[in-house]
Amino acid sequence: MNPMQLPSEPEILTTTVGSYPPISWLLASPSEQALIDATSAVIHTQKRAGIDLPTDGELYRFDPNHAETNGMIDYFVSRMGGIRTEIGRSDNAAFRAKSETGFRRKPAGVVEDEISEGTLDLPNACLRSASVADGPLKFTLTSPFMLARMLLDNHYNDVEALTMAIAECLARQVPDLSSVCVQVDEANVPGSPEYAPIAQAGINRILDAIEVESAVHLCFGNYGGQTVQSGEWKALIEFLNGLRADHLVLELAHRPDSDLDALREVGDHVAIGVGVIDIKVNHVETADEVAARIENAIKAFGPGRVRWVHPDCGFWMLHRSVADRKISALVAGRDRFLGS
Repeated sequence: MNPMQLPSEPEILTTTVGSYPPISWLLASPSEQALIDATSAVIHTQKRAGIDLPTDGELYRFDPNHAETNGMIDYFVSRMGGIRTEIGRSDNAAFRAKSETGFRRKPAGVVEDEISEGTLDLPNACLRSASVADGPLKFTLTSPFMLARMLLDNHYNDVEALTMAIAECLARQVPDLSSVCVQVDEANVPGSPEYAPIAQAGINRILDAIEVESAVHLCFGNYGGQTVQSGEWKALIEFLNGLRADHLVLELAHRPDSDLDALREVGDHVAIGVGVIDIKVNHVETADEVAARIENAIKAFGPGRVRWVHPDCGFWMLHRSVADRKISALVAGRDRFLGS
């Protein structure tokens, strides 16, 4: 297969959402070569299980000093220009005063000037992963709205202006990514649907710059198996329908049936990716359980709408042995459903 070509069959493809559990030997002895080796191991673990479109485990964000955070926020804000990451007492107090950020006690950074790319170099990070992928690869990045919400803004003093400034910075980098799919991750707006227009505008700015398959992953957060954001898919239908993505990557295995019913209103202009593996529990699904979840989704969306199946979110908080078995269960369940 052409390494820069998206798989075209079977009719329902498997992928992972992004992150992979910490690699013990990489933590013990971090180096550039060890990072490349670990990235190869993560990608080829997925490929051996039969995953059609693997990710690099988001190891491109690896930081041995903060391995537990998966770099979803800090990797980006620590490299962008205009953001100070040395945080003091008054910064923390000002951030806590923002009522909408009650789930986080201190900012990831303080915006003091116009956002610029600084030292952020996503194309080079992606190239490192692609060099050991030996086939199609999906690359992930964090939504500009989610990044904006984690910052103390002393420059723009406006969440929309900050979101769009971050979006512009990221959009300038995505055309040069050496992957067949680029996925934007948003785990904040599901709990704050009142900000949906702002989040949608920022994400669409990036989607419009992507020259390969584009995806948007949305979930309600995960920390230690706990849902971080409260809310329901019903409140996000207009937001989803306004995203200019090729497909959506949706948390559904850990959600109530009413959410699946609400998502029937998503238009057929976008393909659907269904979460059929629950990453908030250690239980490893059987092939029959996964196949049943796929069947329920197809009953809700109709024939031809469900193009992708995947875990609800990333695997970074699970043990590797559990994550690997869940990856295998995902493929086995898809194959069971398709009768292959």
